[in-house]
Amino acid sequence: MATPKGKLEQLAVQLKELSEQLAAEEAAQLEGPRAKRVRKTISEAYDKLRKVIEDLDPIKHPGFVFDPSNPNVAGRIVGITMIAQSRKPLANVERFYGSGVYAIYYNGSFPAYKAISKKEHPIYVGKADPADPGSKTAVEQGDRLSNRLNDHRKNIGKASSTLRLEDFEYRALVVQTGWQSAAEDYLIHLFKPIWNSEVGICYGFGKHGDDPGTRANLRSPWDTLHPGRDWAHRDPNMKDARPKERIIKDIAAHLAEHPPLNSIDLILRRFLEEIRAVS
Repeated sequence: MATPKGKLEQLAVQLKELSEQLAAEEAAQLEGPRAKRVRKTISEAYDKLRKVIEDLDPIKHPGFVFDPSNPNVAGRIVGITMIAQSRKPLANVERFYGSGVYAIYYNGSFPAYKAISKKEHPIYVGKADPADPGSKTAVEQGDRLSNRLNDHRKNIGKASSTLRLEDFEYRALVVQTGWQSAAEDYLIHLFKPIWNSEVGICYGFGKHGDDPGTRANLRSPWDTLHPGRDWAHRDPNMKDARPKERIIKDIAAHLAEHPPLNSIDLILRRFLEEIRAVS
């Protein structure tokens, strides 16, 4: 009977012979579901063989190689760096060069937002792309980030019956061109902000305006909850996508299912947990 070491050597020889037979087959002639099944079988075998190769190597693999250029990693680093910036009043956004990412925070008394008011959990996060995709410097990027924040300032200012501009703050970070999208994706994933359209709760805040004569969509939940933008209310026949009561219930349910990260400590803890998983 072959010893465990001898058996492994015998299996390796058989595997080599089998691989030569497979290579000799005219794989290109196999089509459809049969080809898919064979690819799946070989792929599964390859994964197991790769593990055997690693086990045979006396020098162990580190398990992962940290790659800062990986969008999943870079997005997290940029996002957490933005969170480290100081909060500033949204009512007074000075113009500055650069594109990048930002977060908007609420400090007011609107009942539906009580769980995140005066906390570290943003009500909205976003990005501003550079004027030129090939921009290398903040000046070449243009004043896109400050312009985006000022657009939000104006929209909130129009909803004065339910919101006060002085109750909002922001954080912003100018980012090297190309990394703003990954950072925004991470921030949305981390916070699931109730005003972001990706969350599907109180969406519509980021819209710039539509022509009621050419659009077929309904009034956004944000405009239903916070009336004031003329273009969202000038058409008397336009209906709400959701009634106000439903929106408020949806917000409460969302915040119950995804408890806000109300402190920097909680945010950092989540960041460290997830960066380990990504690594």
